[in-house]
Amino acid sequence: MIELTREDGLWTVTLNRPDKANSLTRAMLEELAAIAATAGTEGARALVLTGRGKVFSAGADLDEARAGLAVSDVWERLSCAITALPCLTIAALNGTLAGGAMGMALACDLRLAVPGTKIFYPVMKLGFLPQPSDPLRLAALVGPARAKLILMAGQKIEAEEALAWGLIDRITPHDALMETVAALAADSLAATAAHVAGIKAMIPA
Repeated sequence: MIELTREDGLWTVTLNRPDKANSLTRAMLEELAAIAATAGTEGARALVLTGRGKVFSAGADLDEARAGLAVSDVWERLSCAITALPCLTIAALNGTLAGGAMGMALACDLRLAVPGTKIFYPVMKLGFLPQPSDPLRLAALVGPARAKLILMAGQKIEAEEALAWGLIDRITPHDALMETVAALAADSLAATAAHVAGIKAMIPA
């Protein structure tokens, strides 16, 4: 359910559970965390997260969420592993981003989305707390009030509004999504891993 391709320093990680809106199981999250922990030590100069189908991810698999996944520390471990990567990280949102899946997207350096993407994190309605780093990263991108609109008022943010807020960095047609990703990653892929890491370390998180 997780696909990984590695080509000339570009690691592309694809959520492949479209029949379940790419909802995330514990096994998927553990695999994603392991990939993120490994990429930086194996020469990745850019890492891309994307999904199959029309939804990036609906968040936690409902059955596993009820069984405890919703409060597992694996979400935080995954987002922190992505943040720690010394390479360029890009969330290529092929559709709606919801729930705990927001953590991995917020942890990336760049976020792209296709038209029609909706972004929401219904923790208030579901009775869960977000993972500890998610509100901090969200507020750093959009400000405290807009973070509260999402986390406390339960608002679904459309792609255009997300772009205006700085929650995403670019809207691109679905059929051009990976082409846009390739263009954004090109300079990093042409550099050495050490050069990529050096520049990233100079930019405040």
